[in-house]
Amino acid sequence: MKLALVQFNPVVGDVSGNARRVAEWVERAKSGGAELVVFPELALTGYPPRDLLHQEGFLEAARDAAVGLAAGVRGVTVMAGCPWRESGTTNSVLVMRDGEIIARYDKRLLPTYDVFDEDRYFEAGDRPLVVEASGVRVGVSVCEDLWKGADVGSDHRYRGRGDPVGDLVASGASLIVNPSASPFVLGKGARQRAILTRHVERHGVAVAAVNQVGGNDDLIFDGHAAVFVPGDSGARLVAAGPGFEEAVVLVDVPSDGRWSARAGVDDPLRGASDESLLFRALVLGVRDYCRKTGFRSCVLGLSGGIDSALTACIASAALGADRVLGIGLPSRYSSAGSVEDARALAENLGMSWRLMPIDGPHAAVEASLGAMWRSIGASAESGVTEENVQSRVRGLLLMAVSNKTGAILLTTGNKSELAVGYCTLYGDMNGGLAVLSDVTKEQVYRLSRWINAEPRRAGFASPPIPEASITKAPSAELRPNQTDQDSLPPYEMLDEIIERYVEGRQCAARIERETGFDSAIVRRIVRLIDTSEYKRRQMATGLKVTGLTFGPGRRWPIAQGYRG
Repeated sequence: MKLALVQFNPVVGDVSGNARRVAEWVERAKSGGAELVVFPELALTGYPPRDLLHQEGFLEAARDAAVGLAAGVRGVTVMAGCPWRESGTTNSVLVMRDGEIIARYDKRLLPTYDVFDEDRYFEAGDRPLVVEASGVRVGVSVCEDLWKGADVGSDHRYRGRGDPVGDLVASGASLIVNPSASPFVLGKGARQRAILTRHVERHGVAVAAVNQVGGNDDLIFDGHAAVFVPGDSGARLVAAGPGFEEAVVLVDVPSDGRWSARAGVDDPLRGASDESLLFRALVLGVRDYCRKTGFRSCVLGLSGGIDSALTACIASAALGADRVLGIGLPSRYSSAGSVEDARALAENLGMSWRLMPIDGPHAAVEASLGAMWRSIGASAESGVTEENVQSRVRGLLLMAVSNKTGAILLTTGNKSELAVGYCTLYGDMNGGLAVLSDVTKEQVYRLSRWINAEPRRAGFASPPIPEASITKAPSAELRPNQTDQDSLPPYEMLDEIIERYVEGRQCAARIERETGFDSAIVRRIVRLIDTSEYKRRQMATGLKVTGLTFGPGRRWPIAQGYRG
């Protein structure tokens, strides 16, 4: 039996469009000889559909699309994910053959942690499903049924629950397929590969996993389909899909279950560096966010610093440099070198570049505020308020360009800045997509150096980022001779505190004990993270690439008094 795993990129909610494209992919797979074609979890609605599942008419539209799709399935068996409502709503895989839906499997383990909220929408299934396809007994599972939360350290949630994989094996399955919609997170792919191999080695069956691909709002899905089979020395990878792109992965499945003659293949996931995976994920996230929301071009402020330089590289790779407009917005505190670095970056990338100094509007705002300060008896001494005014003037001008041209404004702030509140509401936080909001400053430097060291792998003819943007001390340039380290610890220290406190959920005392960092510094940073939550609630949608990002997966109260 020839199996086809389709790395499919749906548009959330476009059930008729998704069904039409699923039918097209079925025909492509059939042309390659496929007898069983498997699509990702909830392929017909896209994942995650979130509260569309509660919208009147949505589930009926999904059912109609599924029935219409099944009517055209001939000469092949198709498995496609779709929500299904009978007595309750289930996250289901529909098995289609000879013009009909012949079977349905309902996902049994429903993740409700981090960005997942499936208990809100679905009822869990309670039975295994094994179907025969061209002489092979195929067991059906969906995403979490296979991972059981172990890929993200949440396996404790399912203690005492039934084992969907074990039940499929007990029901006679020799091949287990796993359609999934598992968001990309740095490091998670390797953990999932390890889980797949453990299932194969424990049960002696083949496992074929196919993941959704594409960006949907804050989430990015990386594809990387894989087929692991039993071997003499453990599980062996016999087929693998590329990352971050649609594809059909074909593999011949022996009807007798004997895989010994099948040669192994290299794993493109395990062979890729973290920097390569991160870059491709961010590029796909930007490309799909713009494509699926109707934006054809983008604009961003270019300061000459490393964050805006990296954002411009990602945008150029995602949309094409001809659709990226960079704007320099120097003030009287901006160095000539910063302006030249921004100009050089734009020229290296081949993107449009314009200079719009803010001295005039900045002076006008200062004059108005000066009069206000005098009238209310406030101090006229320059400080954070006046620094924020510069950022807000820039944000105003950039939003005006966005409104006039219809280009989406990309924000350039990184996770380290957002964590401690070193960002200005209605200023540099303005925009429609926060590209680097889950990328720490140290990761920004590593990724930028990788792009310059491997430009062709990133899609550039030569190193695009000026060396000075990487080597100079980071600065907001809002006052004379300012650097970030005037008020922050070194970024390697700051980022470790952020990663431990936010993603690791460690308390300040543990961070101090395990790192040896100064207690006053740790507690100040933790305090800044807590008190900056109100800003992050108002930031643009950010692309998730780590285990815990600022966004839907971290539900931190703003008005709270815990200081543990």
